[in-house]
Amino acid sequence: MTVIDNYYATIDAGRLDEAVAMLAPDVEFAMILPTGENRGSGRDKMLEYLRNRPPVNRKHVLARLAADQDLEFAQGSVTEDDVRTTGFFVGAMHIGDDGLVDRYQVSFSPDFALLPEGVNR
Repeated sequence: MTVIDNYYATIDAGRLDEAVAMLAPDVEFAMILPTGENRGSGRDKMLEYLRNRPPVNRKHVLARLAADQDLEFAQGSVTEDDVRTTGFFVGAMHIGDDGLVDRYQVSFSPDFALLPEGVNR
């Protein structure tokens, strides 16, 4: 299991403190969302963001994973209640020498799927 795969699975399980423990204390992140860009640094800021998201049964359904040296990538969809797709995401993480994520970038679109319709997801 890659770090990025484990990170999304841990978040989806609601174990936010465990997920944030996978990040370096001074992690830098950028989230490009329909509501705007959210940039920040530090585990505390990431945990604050995660805790302030609307309380829904959200899951990251990974369609593709890739890793190259110290970079990991994931692409997939986000569902609510395991039924309704709310959108699509592409995430990338840089893994430091200590095995912790020190940089994280993700983009989310409610209506643009990177994989064409009908492609095995």
